[in-house]
Amino acid sequence: MPLSPLDIHNKEFTKAFRGYSEDEVNDFLDQVIKDYEILIKEKLELEERLKKAEATIQNYEKMEETLQSAILLAQETAEETRSSAHNEAKLIVKEAEKNADRIVSDALQKARKATADMDDLKKQSIVFRRRLQILVETQLEMLKQGEWEQHLDLNADVAEVMNVDILEEKPNE
Repeated sequence: MPLSPLDIHNKEFTKAFRGYSEDEVNDFLDQVIKDYEILIKEKLELEERLKKAEATIQNYEKMEETLQSAILLAQETAEETRSSAHNEAKLIVKEAEKNADRIVSDALQKARKATADMDDLKKQSIVFRRRLQILVETQLEMLKQGEWEQHLDLNADVAEVMNVDILEEKPNE
């Protein structure tokens, strides 16, 4: 057990012949007591400061743990967000690819239909042209033959007959 200043103060030494001067020893002990009291006081102050420092360190350690937990949570959240965004981007790309495939397919069907319609129109045009050519050639052939003039003479006879019929009918009115 350590000595206290009171222990030093109350310490009595046995007296011996030719011993030390009692006043000098008492003065020295008084000085030791004062120094010892100062040391004890400083020790108590240092212990108090140490307790405060330890409390501060504990607070900082708690803050560090909290910050580490927050950082870990933020990293996990960031990873989840990144993963979610990546998955959503994949879905958007797949949907866009589906839409693109559908649009291309529709365009191909329309192009095929337009091509088929155009082919049909070409065939009809060829048939129409051929028929028109045959008709024109037939008419031209008729013009080249002498029958046309006979028809003109026949038409004149018909007109003459019609004029006569018209004249005959007028007096009866």
